[in-house]
Amino acid sequence: MTHVFDPPQHQSPGASAPERVDQGLASLRRASDYVRSAELFRALGDPSRVKIADVLLSQELCTSDLAKVAGLSESAVSQHLRVLRMLRIVTSHRHGHRVFHTLDDEHVRNLLELTMAHLRDELGARHAG
Repeated sequence: MTHVFDPPQHQSPGASAPERVDQGLASLRRASDYVRSAELFRALGDPSRVKIADVLLSQELCTSDLAKVAGLSESAVSQHLRVLRMLRIVTSHRHGHRVFHTLDDEHVRNLLELTMAHLRDELGARHAG
């Protein structure tokens, strides 16, 4: 069974069209995997949410501190965090009167770090060429 983060099998460049189609069909994931992936990327399609997630790469923060660092109102941060929590990008826990937030797991951390590395490489390639 194929999982969301399993890389697809690469096909042979010499394969005939029907074989390539069969290989393509065999590599398809469940429809629900594509829906969930699109939801994740849609949530991260908002620059403020990416900024919040990026800040949480380095440290856990309470809502008010996160708002200050991200340059957003606490209300806006709370709304963005609600979306990020629903998709398990961010997790939250209460400590006294404050709610602290962190990235949910290593997959989210890796996705964000790979995205930022891709952007650095792309920027470096533009300046080099």
